[in-house]
Amino acid sequence: MVGDTVFHHSRRVFLWGMLKSRARGVDVDPELAYVGGVFHDLGLTRKFRTTGQRFEIDGADAAYGFLRDHGRSEGEARDVWLAIALHTTPEVPLRLGPEVGVATLGVETDVLGLDLDQISDADRRAVVLAHPRPDFKRRILRAFYEGMADRPDTTFGTMNDDVLAYFDPAFERADFVQIIQSNAWPE
Repeated sequence: MVGDTVFHHSRRVFLWGMLKSRARGVDVDPELAYVGGVFHDLGLTRKFRTTGQRFEIDGADAAYGFLRDHGRSEGEARDVWLAIALHTTPEVPLRLGPEVGVATLGVETDVLGLDLDQISDADRRAVVLAHPRPDFKRRILRAFYEGMADRPDTTFGTMNDDVLAYFDPAFERADFVQIIQSNAWPE
């Protein structure tokens, strides 16, 4: 069911992001926002997953290629790339432009439940009716884990290492302070 979970989540991300953008008076290109929403977690799937980079970059690279192959400009493709690559980085995407921020707004709504009051009850019901959330919290955590378990080093400095630590008691997080203190500089 990971496929269904990511599919419905990705569609909801697009819809939540568009609804929140509209509520904030932000005009967003719906086609670019759709690609950002639908591709944002593709790096968790077997088809698009690599082991040498963050899952966000896998999805961003796929979206960039798709948009360029379908006639979108370098700037439009780059904005969607940024939207996907940065969707797990709080605050930053919202300062880079509407097409960059819309995926983050959707992810924050669907995964974290942030600012649900900015979406009417009727809109929430309609979105969830079209794209249900059965056992979503457990399933999305499992999808995250399965998409990152074979590339644990790519989670350093992100909240993604929380997911690996939750599922794998043997996972050892890199410690940023320890890296600084034990690096090759002599002082």
